[in-house]
Amino acid sequence: MKILPRSAFGQTVLLIGFLLFINQVVSYVSFALYVIEPNQQQINQLLAKQVRVVFIDIKDARLSPKMAEAFHRETGIGVYREKEALKLGLASAGYYPYRSEQMSELLGGPAEVRISQGDQYLFWIRPPQAPNLWVKIPLLGLEEASFSPLIFFLGIIGVLSVAGGWIFVRQLNRPLKSLQRAAEDVGRGDFPEPLTEHGTSEIMAVTQAFNHMSKGIKQLEDDRNLLMAGISHDLRTPLTRIRLASEMMSELDDFLKEGIECDIDDMNNIIDQFIDYIRHDSKDKAELDDLNVLVAEVLNVETPSGRNIQLVASDCPKIPLRHVAVKRALANLIQNALRYTDGDIEVFTGHDKEQGYAYFMVSDHGAGIPDSDIERLFQPFTQGDTARGGEGSGLGLAIIKRIVDTHGGRVELSNKAEGGLQAKVCLPLEF
Repeated sequence: MKILPRSAFGQTVLLIGFLLFINQVVSYVSFALYVIEPNQQQINQLLAKQVRVVFIDIKDARLSPKMAEAFHRETGIGVYREKEALKLGLASAGYYPYRSEQMSELLGGPAEVRISQGDQYLFWIRPPQAPNLWVKIPLLGLEEASFSPLIFFLGIIGVLSVAGGWIFVRQLNRPLKSLQRAAEDVGRGDFPEPLTEHGTSEIMAVTQAFNHMSKGIKQLEDDRNLLMAGISHDLRTPLTRIRLASEMMSELDDFLKEGIECDIDDMNNIIDQFIDYIRHDSKDKAELDDLNVLVAEVLNVETPSGRNIQLVASDCPKIPLRHVAVKRALANLIQNALRYTDGDIEVFTGHDKEQGYAYFMVSDHGAGIPDSDIERLFQPFTQGDTARGGEGSGLGLAIIKRIVDTHGGRVELSNKAEGGLQAKVCLPLEF
C-alpha cells in the first residue's frame, strides 16, 4: 500500500501541510509557555497574597464573624466553614491539581484550589493556615484559560495555507499534465497541436522545447513515410515488368519462371511489411470492441486447411481497440506460429481486472527461441535463429510491438516449460 504520494503535486502539498503542522505545534507550545503559563502564575501569586491578608493576624483557626463580614463587604472575599461553603457553590466547583500544587508552594503548606464559574469567576482556596476554612475570592473579567480559540485560530490559518499551497501547486502542475498527455500521444504516433506556452518561465521553456521536438519528430515521420512509399512504388513497377516478362518465357524455362515468381511474391510481401510498419494504422480511431469477437474473426480468416487452431476464450469486457491494427497484430502472430511450427496452435483470451488489462495469447509447440534473443526480436529487421526460420524482412514482431505500443499495452514472448513459444499481448481496459 502506498502511503506517501509519488507525484510532485502530492509531495508539495504534503510538505506544505507538514511544515505548517510543525509551525502550529511550535506556536501552540510557545503561546502556552510564554503567555498562558506566566498569566496563570501571576493570578496564583495574587490569590496567595490575598489569602495571606485574610489570615495575617490569626493565630488559630477561629475567625470573628464580624470581621469576616466586614472583610467580605469591603473586598468581596469571603471566609466560610466547609459546610457553609458547600451551600454557597463549593460543591459545584472543579478541583485543579496543578493550581493546588502552585498554591501550596506559595502559601508554604498543603492547599487546595477549586474553581466555579457563574455570574462571576470564583476561586475557592483551602489554605494551610486554616484547613477547616474555605476562602472565596471573586475575580471579575477573567475567563478560564482555554486553548479552544487558539486551536481554532491555528486551524483556520493551517487550512487557508494548505488550500493556498494546493491552488498554487495545481496551477503550477497543470501545464505539466498537458505536457504528459501530449508526450503520451506522441509516443503512440499521434501528433497533437502545439501546446500553449504558459506557466512559470521554466515550464514555458520545457513546453517550447517539447513543441519543437514534436514538430521535428513529425517531420521525420512524414519524411520516412514519404521515402518508404516512394521506394515501394518504384520497386513495384520493375517487379511488375519482371512478372510480365516471366509470363512470356518458353515452357522449357518453367523452372526459372517458377523461381522468379516466388522471388517476386517474396519481395512484394516484404514491401507490404514495410508499408505496414510505417503505417501501423495510426489514423484508425480506437473504439470499444469485443476482443473475443475480433479474435474469432481473425481465426476464421487465418486458419488454413489441414491445421488446427483452438480458441480458448474467457469473458472479456469491451475495451478500446483500433480494430484493423489489432487484427493485423494477431494475424502476424498466428502466421508466425503457422510458419515455424507443425503442431496445433492455441489462442487464449482473458482479462485481469486488478492489473487493468485484457489479453490474447498465441501458444505453439515448436522449438521456441533462446531467452537471450527475446528482446532483440522486437527490433526492426531482426530475425531469430534457424529454429524459427530465416524468411521475411524481420519486421513482423516490430510491427506487432508498434501496434501494441499505440494502445498503451505490452507484448511478451516466453518459452514454455513443456516446449514451444507463447506470445501474450496485453491491452489496457481504458485507453
